[in-house]
Amino acid sequence: MSEPFKIKSDPELWEKLGMDVSRFSGMPPMLTTAYTNIFLSQKNRPSEMAYFDNMIENIHTGRIHEIMAVKETGKPVIGTFCVYVPEELIVAAGGICVGLCGGAQGSIADAEKILPRNICPMVKSAFGFKIGKICPYFQAVDLVYGETTCDAKKKTWELLDRYVPTHVMEIPQMKRERDKKLWVEEVKDFKAAVDKISGTETEFDDIAGAIKTINAKRAALQRLNNLRHFNPSPISGRDMLLIEQIAFYDEPVRFTEKVHALCNELDKRIKDGVAVAPASTPRILVSGTPMALPNWKLHNIIESSGAIVVNEESCIGTRYYKDLIDEGSTSVDQQLERLTERYMKIDCSCFTPNDERIDQVIKEYEESGAQGIIDYCLQFCHTYNIEAVKLREACEQRGIPFMAIESDYSPDDVGQLQTRVEAFIEQIQG
Repeated sequence: MSEPFKIKSDPELWEKLGMDVSRFSGMPPMLTTAYTNIFLSQKNRPSEMAYFDNMIENIHTGRIHEIMAVKETGKPVIGTFCVYVPEELIVAAGGICVGLCGGAQGSIADAEKILPRNICPMVKSAFGFKIGKICPYFQAVDLVYGETTCDAKKKTWELLDRYVPTHVMEIPQMKRERDKKLWVEEVKDFKAAVDKISGTETEFDDIAGAIKTINAKRAALQRLNNLRHFNPSPISGRDMLLIEQIAFYDEPVRFTEKVHALCNELDKRIKDGVAVAPASTPRILVSGTPMALPNWKLHNIIESSGAIVVNEESCIGTRYYKDLIDEGSTSVDQQLERLTERYMKIDCSCFTPNDERIDQVIKEYEESGAQGIIDYCLQFCHTYNIEAVKLREACEQRGIPFMAIESDYSPDDVGQLQTRVEAFIEQIQG
């Protein structure tokens, strides 16, 4: 008989990382309860989800030990907040790229001692994790690489630099040829910063190998997302969201292998007619702002209300893995240019104009077999909030059921959101 699920603790490790151990020690039990209720309570989950459950069990312990082992060899451990920071160049240097976006309410009070209250909860959550010393990943990184995708972020990086070395990559706000030239120069600066930390210059073969590794990871996620589009779906939206979140923490080669193992199981489930919900279940596409670990609120509400999430048009979703890098370069400069071209295809709402994103949402809606779109926006995320106006208009023109939701990480609005989501599902069902 297997032992019950329990997120593991390692106070000795946390002490070495300089964490607030007494405070953080309450996190694993709380997360264990939430994970058990949201994920392990699901019926008929694929057996290959056991690996991803294990990743969460060891998220504050085993994975941290792996990261520290790499760090002790002199390789860089770099924290990022955005899918625009090219992880290929970190992997090329033999380092580890770790997503640091905050997705929890517990650290926001720490941040609000310094930051304004009326800014993005993701920014506050992440900043609070560092200053409160309650995130082992934040404590393990050598460098944080920020970007300029929103005003709250780019000003917070100035303050974060007081606590951990923080380098900022300028992301242009348009996608013209002159903007591409600026972006390529920023990527070159990023490579130089990574090389400086690692103490060696990454060369053509290093970058080529890293591009193949990350392309393979993204291709595996593409395969998984295509399989979940089958109706009836062989995997829940909650489990897919979890895998997309783990993609930012796990070792990429191992992660790719495990995603393909899951895909092989889903292939068989589809052939055998095994699904997590009947074919008549209303199908929802979620678009909008990222849902950083452990932000599972909206997916849990949707799927507890009798629908299933079949696609995430999000940075923790298709924006992260829909595009691959051309592997046919013949020089380092060409590699960096093609890498930049791939990252410029990501349709963040920071860009203007950004009609490509509206087209992409509709495309993914059609490909996923969704029957309605819920656009999710974190409070005070002005660019996504405003862009929802154009997305709503596009949906109205095509007769696509659409609902916009604005929320934060607090559980206070769960009841209200549940009522709205249930009404939206009834609307889809007619």
